[in-house]
Amino acid sequence: MFELKIKSRLKDTRARTGVIKTPHGDIKTPAFTVVGTQANVKAMTINQVKSVNTQAVLANAYHLYLRPGHKLIEKAGGLGKFMGWSGPTLTDSGGFQVLSLGSGFKKVLAMQSGKLDDVDVIAPAKTRHAFVDDDGVTFKSHLDGSSHRFTPEHSIQVQHAIGADIIFAFDELTSLHDGYAYQVEALNRTEKWAERCVDEIKKLRAKNPERPYQALFGVIQGAQYEDLRKKAAKDLGAMDFDGYGIGGALEKDKIGEIIGWVNDILPEDKPKHLLGISEPDDIFEAIEQGIDTFDCVSPTRVGRNGSVYTYGGRVNITAKKFERDFTPIIEGCECYTCQNHSRAYLRHLFKSKEILAATLASIHNEYFIIKLVDDIRASIEDGSFKKLKKAWLKNYYS
Repeated sequence: MFELKIKSRLKDTRARTGVIKTPHGDIKTPAFTVVGTQANVKAMTINQVKSVNTQAVLANAYHLYLRPGHKLIEKAGGLGKFMGWSGPTLTDSGGFQVLSLGSGFKKVLAMQSGKLDDVDVIAPAKTRHAFVDDDGVTFKSHLDGSSHRFTPEHSIQVQHAIGADIIFAFDELTSLHDGYAYQVEALNRTEKWAERCVDEIKKLRAKNPERPYQALFGVIQGAQYEDLRKKAAKDLGAMDFDGYGIGGALEKDKIGEIIGWVNDILPEDKPKHLLGISEPDDIFEAIEQGIDTFDCVSPTRVGRNGSVYTYGGRVNITAKKFERDFTPIIEGCECYTCQNHSRAYLRHLFKSKEILAATLASIHNEYFIIKLVDDIRASIEDGSFKKLKKAWLKNYYS
């Protein structure tokens, strides 16, 4: 039904390769998962999604609950059938919206800590669209202003109806600007919610035994505090989860350290998913510390804004210097965009505000990041990981 089979390990690191078995197919790990927030990877058709070699798609339970509704997706036969994707699927719980519509509403919360008295980065209560209490979260819809209530049980019910292979427990995501006292409060709340999520998925599995097995992942929070991260790993590691998501507030330069704290405690034989990360240096570091899967909206988001990945770093394809550059984004790249179009053509599309520009840039960016993780997986198996990491990052960030 669902399991992680570890295939190989890299000496003197936590890095490993393996296979996650799901009802809708296997995921070779490490793997990068594309994000289709509203049952669609932005600007891409399903055939284009398949062409970038992704193994799974992650959607957002909160957004699909609001539109078109989880019950409609259930009637359609589940997320995969609804969007025309036959492979493994994941849904997050709505926990991200606790922050993005709550204390972080209309704010830029970068991956760096701020002063605790820097109130400008924390949205005032009167402006928020998400309000947290010990039982759950009340959301104000960004679509029409209507009020909606998510409890741990309701989040699991929504995700069960959507029918993804991997679902996440409902959690409270905090920011680096929240003080230690609030981090403790939020962590305790998240752990109580985790227990309720486990109880609810067991009830739903028993009620609908004919449905494909849904794996439930607990989410490890605790910001950058070692004691809180370890407490979360210990407490949730003892619960009946199928895997774990590692997310929450953290600085870039502490990613590896934080993952190491929790992976020393979490059950080794269960998959670990890093939420919302796609920068190459972060990917290398996370895999070295034992992360199996990733997801992030960044490849398509930056692509829609004219930024494309190259082995020498990210470049703005709309720059004047590409006006007469008739070479592909990357020579030898096997993505559809590089095989068929030039930098000059892509620049022209962006300058002309053609919709196709976003599609071609997104195809390339998704292919690029997925290939990177695929290459890392191969390097773990043949022992060349450290050589690949050194050379790859030197070129990319030079």
